[in-house]
Amino acid sequence: MSGAARRSALPGFGLTMGLTLMWLSLMILIPLAGLFVKTAELSLDQFIDIITSRRTLHALKVSFGLSLAAALVNLFAGLIIVWALVRYRFPGRRIFDAIVDIPFALPTAVAGIALTTLFAQKGWLGAPLAELGIKVAFTPLGIFVAMIFIGIPFVVRTVQPVLQDLDPEIEEAAACLGASRWQTVFRVIIPSLMPAVLTGFALAFARAVGEYGSVIFIAGNLPNVSEIAPLLIVIRLSEFRYADATAIAVVMLTVAFLIIFVLNRLQHWAQTRALTAG
Repeated sequence: MSGAARRSALPGFGLTMGLTLMWLSLMILIPLAGLFVKTAELSLDQFIDIITSRRTLHALKVSFGLSLAAALVNLFAGLIIVWALVRYRFPGRRIFDAIVDIPFALPTAVAGIALTTLFAQKGWLGAPLAELGIKVAFTPLGIFVAMIFIGIPFVVRTVQPVLQDLDPEIEEAAACLGASRWQTVFRVIIPSLMPAVLTGFALAFARAVGEYGSVIFIAGNLPNVSEIAPLLIVIRLSEFRYADATAIAVVMLTVAFLIIFVLNRLQHWAQTRALTAG
């Protein structure tokens, strides 16, 4: 009887699980497996030569290094934006809240053109920065700016609903118990937000690593200077060097998966710790 009750608690489990596995296989697992199958055409020496070439290593360094840096900036800026939107009421708050979603809806090519125009040497921001000796467009710094632009909504929209559900009375209780403002932030608020914060960070990082459209316009795309790994993959495909392209893609996939896996484990640990503390 208890077994029947447990089965009825999840109606349609077999059907939904089967459809889930089928959909994930068709849309994700099989295409990704194709990368490894195509890369297997290369010998081990060929694979190592491709991924350890100076141009490939530099492109991977630019993509992953700047993606991590941009995700960290988005993490800090996103928390400030979320706090302002959730905890305060001010004129135009709904407008600012809607502006956060613009990078979601804006075509990446449009974002790239807008950023390039803005930060070009004669652009609104590029001109004054150029006078200070800072060049943004067509440099790695431009890639960094583009990655921040497209990643900020992921942090904001992931953390925002969690902060909205966090009762302000908890902060008042901490203050009544003698906690300072900073103690309340770091010992009460941040631990409660940590799972969502790590999720937002992982999503912003993943989006930045795979970003192509907005980056190529502002990057300059110079080999060993401002060339990103996704662009190098496209170049190899245009040269009909398909195995080379898939080799680089496999490295990107593996490294990105490992980083996101670690972040997910940290998220699970933070969530378990928060529940235990609660």
